[in-house]
Amino acid sequence: MFKRKHLLIILPLLFIALAVFVFFQTKARYENQVATKILDYSGELNPNEKMAIYNGEQIEIPGYVFEKQLVASNRVLGVSNQDKWIDIDLSEQKLKAWEEGNLFLETLISSGLPWTPTPQGEFIIWIKLRATKMEGGQGRYYYNLPNVPYVMFFENTKVPRWRGYSLHGTYWHNDFGNPRSHGCVNLPTPIAERLYYWTSPVIPQGKNMIYASADDPGTRIVIHD
Repeated sequence: MFKRKHLLIILPLLFIALAVFVFFQTKARYENQVATKILDYSGELNPNEKMAIYNGEQIEIPGYVFEKQLVASNRVLGVSNQDKWIDIDLSEQKLKAWEEGNLFLETLISSGLPWTPTPQGEFIIWIKLRATKMEGGQGRYYYNLPNVPYVMFFENTKVPRWRGYSLHGTYWHNDFGNPRSHGCVNLPTPIAERLYYWTSPVIPQGKNMIYASADDPGTRIVIHD
């Protein structure tokens, strides 16, 4: 006869097995998560696209997205980039940019929601785009965002570039200080513009995109709780 003492042994084992299964399912899903589909690598703004969709609602793209406030850097290629880095604290929802131990800027951010978290670790910028179109999410969380401004995509060995994580300007919400994204780091657009020209690789005059290279490596980004 099946006795109560057997249940006391089997039930904890079943619970542990279920917990392990859920953990590995969640881990696999996260490792295959895509923050956004990168629909355009040209870096060009498209003035004909002035409407976006965010969480199922239409949003008019504000005029400031199409304006340029700053000028490209005149920094010489090959100048050391080792003393420049970006620190992102997810628990505080803050970004700090440092150069030789001096604070360049500090800002509130919006990182990924709990079910679409921003990855943690040390990354480098692999491409910068003046603007691009992003699409992703499902159902009520679907988004289609033309002309996302000042985009800095980052990667490392565990988070490859095809997963589409980036720092970028944000015109579809102003709720910085709270997680709101599908994994990217949302920034106020004026802050994103400053970082876009401050970080490496260096944007050449008159260009709207640049890949990192051995001669012009991407700025380091550290993301943590």
